[in-house]
Amino acid sequence: MSLPPQSSPDERALSRRRWLAASAGLAAVTTMDRAVGATDPRRNATRPTLVGARFRYCLNTATIRGQKLSLPEQIDVAADAGYEAIEPWVGDLKEHAEKGRSLEGLAKQLRERGLAVPSTIAFFPWIVEDASQRARGLEQAKREMDLALRIGATRIAAPPAGARDNDRISLQAAAERYRALLDVGVSMGIVPQLELWGFSKVFSRLGEAVLIAMESGHPQACLLLDIFHLYKGGSDFRELRFVSGRVMHVVHMNDYPALPPRAQINDAARVFPGDGVAPLSLVLRTLHEGSFDGFLSLEVFNRDYWRQDAHLVARIGIQKMRAAVQSALAGGPRNS
Repeated sequence: MSLPPQSSPDERALSRRRWLAASAGLAAVTTMDRAVGATDPRRNATRPTLVGARFRYCLNTATIRGQKLSLPEQIDVAADAGYEAIEPWVGDLKEHAEKGRSLEGLAKQLRERGLAVPSTIAFFPWIVEDASQRARGLEQAKREMDLALRIGATRIAAPPAGARDNDRISLQAAAERYRALLDVGVSMGIVPQLELWGFSKVFSRLGEAVLIAMESGHPQACLLLDIFHLYKGGSDFRELRFVSGRVMHVVHMNDYPALPPRAQINDAARVFPGDGVAPLSLVLRTLHEGSFDGFLSLEVFNRDYWRQDAHLVARIGIQKMRAAVQSALAGGPRNS
């Protein structure tokens, strides 16, 4: 259903209808499965378990960013703690390369330590209103995508960088710009993930992100969601049931306290999964029921954690994620 740039309005409308129909079909399958579970006596009607769930664990390096480790050290921290993947920041890749160090050497280290790179974090301004600035943003995206590709990354984050406080960008314009970014990334062999920022004025709610991805009309469109940002933007976690897990490959895993309130809370307030009030069991069950089989990537910016030993923080983090999944597996009532 990829739409070439020269497609006519009628062709675009037809492809969009097909895209919407396919997405609706996925939602219907999920809804039907939930309905069967509610009437089938062989299944728990009130608290489904995650039989056969396959969540994989990833370390977003923001979690140990304050320790100022080199990339090789970050890789060792993730591998030693038992993660299956790492989500590095492209800024660190750039710094590594500018110091004359080999990105291919990092790729080799990653392979030897058994770590995948399902996502990378970047901030190129692909969505901004000014056309010339947006063109420069796409050129920056190409350079940063190349860095990510050189270590074996398959996806790169695409948040509304450079326009978070701009409330004049329409969702349709955002969709068209996301499609242009996808065309660039896919042509290089890497997929930009539409990342939701709960504090952005461009799009801050789950429904808005879904609309942008769907209206892009691109078959590789996908979402990068985050527990904290879903809360910060005011999304209802129950609405994750409308999103197929097939269009999510990484979910940023974290938790948040009851205080400060939503309006005042910021990234630094994030805590380990299970140490806050987020409805993690609900989220994990919904992801599973929606066929999500990607990575839960631990991303916190907690200054207290940054003052601790990185190996300790990484080990506690994966233990907390596993405990959250186990609680959901058991159908536990916590925050559900």
